[in-house]
Amino acid sequence: MRTIADDTRVNMLREQFIPDHVFIYIVKGTIRVYDGTQSYTYRAGDACLARKNRLAKYELLDSKERFEPIIFCFDQPFLQDFQSKHRSKQTTRGLKDTIIDIQSTELIQSFIQSIKPYYKGVMQLDEAFEDLKYEELLIILLKTRPELAAVLFEFRRPGKIDLEEFMNSNYKFNVNVERFAYLTGRSISAFKRDFAAAYHETPGHWLVKRRLQEAHFLISQENKKPSDVYLDLGFEDLSHFSFAFKKQFGIAPTQLAGRR
Repeated sequence: MRTIADDTRVNMLREQFIPDHVFIYIVKGTIRVYDGTQSYTYRAGDACLARKNRLAKYELLDSKERFEPIIFCFDQPFLQDFQSKHRSKQTTRGLKDTIIDIQSTELIQSFIQSIKPYYKGVMQLDEAFEDLKYEELLIILLKTRPELAAVLFEFRRPGKIDLEEFMNSNYKFNVNVERFAYLTGRSISAFKRDFAAAYHETPGHWLVKRRLQEAHFLISQENKKPSDVYLDLGFEDLSHFSFAFKKQFGIAPTQLAGRR
């Protein structure tokens, strides 16, 4: 079952890989999203579409206010059925951004109000109305931004792209090699082969080294605290980050910070 969500389902937003197109409407709070090259900030009343097969991180900016989004996930089978039913055509106008702004029109606002009677449980839609409300939202989105058809009805796997450019933009994301290979349009073996040719080392070693180099710069030159940077650089816990940092540079990150 597809779902919509409030802050009790906010973990959906923490996924750094976006597997399906996601419509997000902010009811309360403020969120910042980072896609490796660009940051986006959304507040109460704003709406956007996060496109599938992309990487993103988020940060809640107002800790005092309860964060409440409404989320609709458009999976490929639903979109294919919709396209066939409505004979929707792709447009040639492309949208490159990971997060696409959706103007909060009267249609969007009316739709948000219309789904409230169908909330069930943790803001799941009543199953009897689910497909109807998803279709209604999709029709509104295509009417609001017709060029979204080129994004929503693109069902091909990611094509082969420049590996070095992609990795230099996305090394901070804590995803596995299989995911990096998929997003660059390669098999695992082709990704590792192309990576070795470009960097002369394995992806795992390069990722750790590149993240640690960035951490060293942020701590020594930007006056950042180790506790403020390790998560942003793809490390899962502070102790692992500190161990790897000291192994790489011969000094603990806290000691480096103390030299400032």
